[in-house]
Amino acid sequence: MREAREQGLDVVALTDHDTTGGWAEAEASLPAGLDLVRGAEISCVHGGISLHLLGYLFDPAEPAFAAARLELRTSRVGRAEQMARMLEADGTGVTWARVQEIAQGTIGRPHVAQALIEQGHVATVTEAFAPEWLGTHGRYYVEKYELDVLDAVRLVVGAGGVAVFAHPGATKRGRTVGDDVIAEMTNAGLAGLEVDHVDHDPAMRTHLSGLAAELGLLATGSSDFHGTAKTVRLGAETTSESAYERIVTTATGLGVLSG
Repeated sequence: MREAREQGLDVVALTDHDTTGGWAEAEASLPAGLDLVRGAEISCVHGGISLHLLGYLFDPAEPAFAAARLELRTSRVGRAEQMARMLEADGTGVTWARVQEIAQGTIGRPHVAQALIEQGHVATVTEAFAPEWLGTHGRYYVEKYELDVLDAVRLVVGAGGVAVFAHPGATKRGRTVGDDVIAEMTNAGLAGLEVDHVDHDPAMRTHLSGLAAELGLLATGSSDFHGTAKTVRLGAETTSESAYERIVTTATGLGVLSG
């Protein structure tokens, strides 16, 4: 939170994967002049393609969505343990105990990747996500539980939140869904598309901006900042004031916290 303010931001969203566990600490650290949008990034799937859905300002106590997030987190931890145990059995030096120490909280595949970096097998998280290591259907890959994205959109909306499709055109990450699926998501209650993202080139941004206008969706931007796990700078991409105001006025679950 302090770094966000130092970077000149006046609003920041906290959207950890499938959890609201960082909200209290973020609120306690909120500096003057910075507003906090609480949310989560939900692991989803549709037609065999993995997707991420941003949920902003939802009620964390709403039962259906809370239960879904718990199942996602439980699956995430079990998956990370299986990957770590396989690496340990193959003599890589990675251990489940060390992965837990690295995570210091909710555990996921990136923490297994950090353990691989420590052992000198790879230099970056991106390299760790290659097929020979933790990449999709790779040597040490383990399938994860994911919500269908249409169900996830409905859950976010049902909890009073605003659903935005994260990095919809990030083809470098793998397969992406077509515009027809985004239209289905819109019918389910999707409110926006994340247009300005480090994984979107200018042509993709132009296409997504046009699609958002066609479907009546708001266009957002995000640095997708992951601390030291990624090189992207906090605040590298931002959301327009008008889109932000639409998010705030649309949400019925929670309000924005001000520092």
